[in-house]
Amino acid sequence: MEREVVTSCLAGDLQRAGNLLGIAIPAELLDKPTGLQFAQMRLEEDPHYRLWSMRAIVLADTGSMVGHIRFHSRPDPPELQPFARGAVEFGYHIFRDQRRQGYATEAARAAMDWAQSCFGVHQFVVTISPDNQPSLAVARRLGFVRIGEHIDEVDGVEHLFLRDIAA
Repeated sequence: MEREVVTSCLAGDLQRAGNLLGIAIPAELLDKPTGLQFAQMRLEEDPHYRLWSMRAIVLADTGSMVGHIRFHSRPDPPELQPFARGAVEFGYHIFRDQRRQGYATEAARAAMDWAQSCFGVHQFVVTISPDNQPSLAVARRLGFVRIGEHIDEVDGVEHLFLRDIAA
């Protein structure tokens, strides 16, 4: 989702954003715009973040957008260095009616495969609320191991999980 798509979404113009992407964007995307806001901020402060920014999760057979996934930064940001050098953090959101169908797991695998094959990244971090059982299950399925916790200023207590593909 290029800068123009993100900006159009945040302006409430999902029609324009959808035209730019070639898909329909559900209004639910704007229910929790923090991911879009974060992507916009990162795109403005770091022109090299573009490749790592938010991506629509789209079903191949129907062309329907079921959620989004994004890396929080480019690899090896200062905040991850105490846990893993060269790592990258990502997060995802699946729309309500599309949950529990394996889309988060599939999108996370694809994102990690892309980062590894294109940029040699082999360590990945996710942060998850201790109450978010579905995301905790996704992390377990993907082989993430809990390495700590922190207080997120927006989401509160979050557990930090690491997956090292090379391990």
